[in-house]
Amino acid sequence: MSAGVKGDLAGTDTHRLPSTLDPRPEDGGALTPAVKPKARLLRVAGVLLSCFTALLGLLYFIVAGALLGAFLLWPRTRGRAHALLAAGARRLTALERARRSVFFHDRFPEHHASDQQVLRYLAARTYTGLLCSIVVGLLVFGVILAGLLAAGIARSTLTWQELLTQVLLGSVLLFLDVQGLYSLAALDTRLARECFGPSERELLERRINELAASRAAVVRAVDTERRRVERDLHDGVQQRLVALAMLLGRARRSKTPEQSDALLEQAHKESQEVLTELREVAWRVYPSALDSLGLQEALGGVSERCSIPIRIEYDVPEPLPPAIETAAYFVVSEAVTNAAKHSSAEDIFVSVKGYDTFLAILVRDSGVGGADPAGSGLTGLHSRVAALDGSLNVHSPSGGPTTITAELPCA
Repeated sequence: MSAGVKGDLAGTDTHRLPSTLDPRPEDGGALTPAVKPKARLLRVAGVLLSCFTALLGLLYFIVAGALLGAFLLWPRTRGRAHALLAAGARRLTALERARRSVFFHDRFPEHHASDQQVLRYLAARTYTGLLCSIVVGLLVFGVILAGLLAAGIARSTLTWQELLTQVLLGSVLLFLDVQGLYSLAALDTRLARECFGPSERELLERRINELAASRAAVVRAVDTERRRVERDLHDGVQQRLVALAMLLGRARRSKTPEQSDALLEQAHKESQEVLTELREVAWRVYPSALDSLGLQEALGGVSERCSIPIRIEYDVPEPLPPAIETAAYFVVSEAVTNAAKHSSAEDIFVSVKGYDTFLAILVRDSGVGGADPAGSGLTGLHSRVAALDGSLNVHSPSGGPTTITAELPCA
């Protein structure tokens, strides 16, 4: 089944999601929609409108400063005056938010910014908008000069040297002007993100990236588990079965009943060891006790098979979803196995507690520490937990103790 799942996932990995998303360098490589001509015109209109809203912001600060300035300086009325100033600023900020939604298609989730954030945003937005107005004015002035230059060419009143000088100077100024508008538009976007938070589109893009990363991690985890099962069967169970077959063959060829009985007794012991190891392999693949007895009993089995004393605290009031139970079991089992193999610990403490929306897991050993979070075992746990939108943290300073915590969402 794991090979089929891998095949399905590998097939989808070679195809991109059907969308118009493409990387943009100004967003640090994040996916953003490809700008169509109509959308580009809307953005230009939004930039021009920002010049007008900046004038409104400047006018508001001038009028509000004149009316509330004395009250802002007096300690007894400062709080009320500040609240009135922020209330008016929130209305202008709502206008800016609507401008971003209409002209830039930004859909911001509900986000309650503080009065200080609103005032800081409006002040910065006013400043950048006024700069944008100056740049737009220079661009309009440059267009007028270009018209005059074209008229001079039509009347043949310019020499080639003057024409070349004017064209080079105008090209440089045009480049600087357009680049200034582009930078101010990018600054306007960053200011909106800081005040309103990431837009719904950005949140969706982040979620797509997280799902793509977790999908690839799940594929790697499946491959790792399959290789480990194959190695356990080849190096453990298969070798013991070969030894068992050799003992039975020697017993058949023995010439005395005493020698045959001794060889059969060895073969019987070997078969018991084979069954024990095969059971261990099966438990590492999937513990059947999870389906029949539940997570608490399955963790008890982990404690019984471990060579180090384990103290378990289990407090989960409600039944867990099967996927959460399985992930929780493997987090505890893998952490306990790593501690038994590498930590030189004398005891291990395991805590599993259920809350309203998540399951909290803690595994702490008294070993020497120094666990590598990038190791194969812990990397597999990270992938398994991340596939369920959970989180896993490893704290293992040199000298110990090693503490592994995980949170798995239950809702």
